[in-house]
Amino acid sequence: MSIYGKKTVAKTENKKPMSRSDKIFNVVAILVFLVLTFICVYPFYYLMICTISDQKMVDLNQIILIPHGINFRNYIEILGVQNLANSALISVLRTVGTTALSMVCTSYMAYFFTKQNMWGRKFWYRFTIITMYFTAGLIPVYLNNQMLGLNNTFWIYIIPAAISVYNMVLVKTNIESMGPELEESAYLDGAGYMTCFFKIVLPLQTPILATVSLFTAVNQWNDFFTTKMYITNTKLYTLQFLLYELLNQVAAAAEQIDVSGPGAAITPTGIRLTLTAVVIIPILCVYPFVQRFYVKGLMVGAVKG
Repeated sequence: MSIYGKKTVAKTENKKPMSRSDKIFNVVAILVFLVLTFICVYPFYYLMICTISDQKMVDLNQIILIPHGINFRNYIEILGVQNLANSALISVLRTVGTTALSMVCTSYMAYFFTKQNMWGRKFWYRFTIITMYFTAGLIPVYLNNQMLGLNNTFWIYIIPAAISVYNMVLVKTNIESMGPELEESAYLDGAGYMTCFFKIVLPLQTPILATVSLFTAVNQWNDFFTTKMYITNTKLYTLQFLLYELLNQVAAAAEQIDVSGPGAAITPTGIRLTLTAVVIIPILCVYPFVQRFYVKGLMVGAVKG
C-alpha cells in the first residue's frame, strides 16, 4: 500500500464516532436553525405570494403558505404608473453614485485620521465624532443646501451623503488593525500618502468597504425624505418617493385602476404589498454579492486587533 493509502487509513482509524449526546445536540441545533431560518424567510415569502394571489382571499387572510388564484395584475398595474421608469433610474444612479463617492471620501478621511503626525489630529477627530450626536437642525440644513444651490438638483442626493462618520470610524479602526509595516516599507521606497492609500491600504480593506457600502446603498435606496424636503421637480423623484406618494393615496389609486379585465380585483391591500415588493426586491439582490464580506468586515471594523 502507498504512503497516501496508509495516511488515509490512519485518519479513518483515528476518527472517533459521535456520541449519543453529540448527535442529539446536532439534531436540536439543526432544528433550531431551521425554525429561525423559516421565521426570517417567511415574511418575504408571504409578501410575494400575497402579491400574486387573489386579492379578495388576501383581504380575508386566507393566504397562508400556498398562493391561490395566481395572477400578476398587481405588478402590471404598478409598472404602468407614470414616471416609474425615470424614478427607478434616478434611484439607481443616486444609490450607485452616492455609494461610490462615499466609499472614496469616507475611507480617505479615515486613512488620514490614522496618521499620528496629522496636524490637530485629536481635535479634528473629536470634532467630527461630535456630529454623530449633534446636528444643526432641519431648517439650517435646508438653508445651507439652498445657499449652495443643491436644492431641487440631482446633487442634493450625492454631495451631502459623501461622508458618513459612523462608517469612517469602522474603516479607521480596520486600517489601524492592519499595522504600519507595509506603509513604512512603501515610504522607504519613495511612496507618498496617496500612493500608499490607493495601492496598499485601500486594496486590503475589501471586507470593511463591502460592509459600509452595503450600509450606504441600503440607506440611499430606502430614503424618500430627501426628495420630500428638497425636490419639487417631478423628473428628479426617486422610486421610493413616487411609491410613497402612491401609498399615501392607495385607496384612491385602487379606485382608479380598471378592474373590468381578466384576473383578480385590485385592492388597497394588494397595492400596498406590491409596492413593498417592488421596493425591496432590487436591494435584496445586492446581498448575495457582499454576504461573504459582511460579517468579517463588520467584526474587524468594530474591534481593534
